[in-house]
Amino acid sequence: MNKQVADLRKDYRLASLDEHDVAPEPLEQFDRWWKQATTSEVDEPNAMTLATSTPDGYPSARIVLLKSFDADGFVFFTNYESRKGQEMAANPNVSLLFFWRELERQVRIDGVVSKVSAEMSNEYYNSRPAGSRLSAIVSPQSKVVPHRNFLEEQVQILAEKYVLVEPERPAYWGGYVVKPVKMEFWQGRSNRLHDRLLYSREGNSWKIERLAP
Repeated sequence: MNKQVADLRKDYRLASLDEHDVAPEPLEQFDRWWKQATTSEVDEPNAMTLATSTPDGYPSARIVLLKSFDADGFVFFTNYESRKGQEMAANPNVSLLFFWRELERQVRIDGVVSKVSAEMSNEYYNSRPAGSRLSAIVSPQSKVVPHRNFLEEQVQILAEKYVLVEPERPAYWGGYVVKPVKMEFWQGRSNRLHDRLLYSREGNSWKIERLAP
């Protein structure tokens, strides 16, 4: 064992999490923590890990950016033909993870993913910076490309094409929403005796249980 790595540790002491203080529904609890994260010194609070898997169980994970959340779930945007897009098409069961280091908090979300409406995808796509819209068109996400110049040259060609008109959202790019079935709120505590509260959907209501750390 590499002792320099093994000895890295931090004792969490900022806050606690009690069953009697949390909201009765997980989206409301998430909104409470979200407001604290966005008003604190958290770097990119909307960065979340998205975990997907193939039908035969091979997992993969990557960081994506949360773009909205409400009672319907958590929304992000990507290329439908990417590795994650193909895996979600084959297996819609996914997990999300937020890690807000500065607040010593994590939120884990297990749910079912589906595409958002074309109207919602168009609205968000049209709100993006021009360069991001062109990159979405050009990039064959997750596919092998010969070199970086290949992508940059394609972007330049499109930039010249769309000098006078706005690019339309490509059919292979758009949004997804993850509808949660379980949400876990994790608050770091001293001596690794962390607080973990799990919300599980039961019909139209939610059950709250404490998990051992």
